[in-house]
Parts: sequence; C-alpha cells; structure tokens
Amino acid sequence: MKLLSVNLGRRKHVSYTDHPEGVTGIDKRPVEGPVRVAAPGPKGIGASGVAGDEVCSMRHHGGDDQAVYAVAREDLDDWERELGRSLANGGFGENLTTFGLDVSGALIGERWRIGSEVVLEVTSGRIPCATFQAHVGEKQWVKRFTAKAAPGAYLRVIEPGEVRAGDAIEVVHRPDHDVTVALQFRAVTTERKLLPRLLAAGQALHPESLAAARKYVSQHGA
Repeated sequence: MKLLSVNLGRRKHVSYTDHPEGVTGIDKRPVEGPVRVAAPGPKGIGASGVAGDEVCSMRHHGGDDQAVYAVAREDLDDWERELGRSLANGGFGENLTTFGLDVSGALIGERWRIGSEVVLEVTSGRIPCATFQAHVGEKQWVKRFTAKAAPGAYLRVIEPGEVRAGDAIEVVHRPDHDVTVALQFRAVTTERKLLPRLLAAGQALHPESLAAARKYVSQHGA
C-alpha cells in the first residue's frame, strides 16, 4: 500500500460554485516533494489539514474531522472504465491518491501511518455536491456517485508530519466494529435505516454523522 500522489488545490474562479466570491479549491493537482499535514482546527475555522491546499467553502469543507480527503486510484480507474475517459490523480478533489488500499472499505476509526511520521484516522465518506458535479463535468454525477457508494474517506490528523508521493501506507489500527466508510455513506444518504449501526463506531465517527445517528434512534428507535 502506498501514496501515489499528494494533491493541492488553489483558489480558482469558476462559474459553477455557489460560493459568494465564485471560487473553489476543488481542482487539485499532484505536487512534488514533502508536504506538511496537521490538524487545521474546528470546522468553520480551520481549513485543509494539508499545507498549501486552499479550502474556499469552510461551511462544508475542512476542519479537524475533514482535514484530509483520500481516494483510491483503483476507484478512479473504475470510473475511467465507466466514463470512457481518463481521470488524473486529484481529479475528485482528493488530497491523497492511494494504491493498494480499500479506502471506501476502511473502518471508521481505522488509522493509517503514511511515511514515517503522519498518522491519520478515518471519519466518514465524502458527500457529493453540485460543485463536484460541475468539476467532473458529467450529467447526474451526484446521483451516480451516490449510487456507487465508493466515496473515498475523510480523515483527521492524529500525528502530524510530512508526507510525499511514494510513501508507504500501513494500517496501524482497525477498530472492533463493522462500520465502514461505505456503510456510513449509505446511512447518511440513501439508506437512513442504517443510521443506528453507525453508533458502534462511537466518537471516531464524524460528529455530524454521530449526531444524525443519535437523532434517528431517538425518533425511531434502534
């Protein structure tokens, strides 16, 4: 398992975002050399956990529980076959493009060591939006992406440090439950009856998903 690329986005003016300034950082490109990764601070205040990566809409992106976004190269390859066109590393707006790691099949709370310093913890899947759809340029992209339920993973930073393309990735902790990124994603999007199952992941779960699961149980029971 290894890190194929570290991808950074720069603030860019586009016609398809609802950001009040008309900007987005979704267009991420691979960079060479070491890149610092650290917890950015609470959502709404902290932006990306990856140095040099710009987050424009901090209402929906960034913060400690969405500090880093990872996508498996294997998932990009699968989409390439389905769409009939190439997708570069960073094409989904991910900070980390991995190889040999089942990112959407990772458990909530699973921890990865990347290189010799950085440890990240899986928190949730990425929810698609209109900006993502316009960036990819595919009709009904939000619907198609949601149906596949392979959203890639948001991660929080447990141990900061530097990462670079080519770094080895090691799974150093797997929690004792069955709540995967894919399950969490389905629960908060198309199969809300699954929400009670998310509680098994406890505090490792993204706080918004944990709150949604608790609310569902209080209203409908487990």
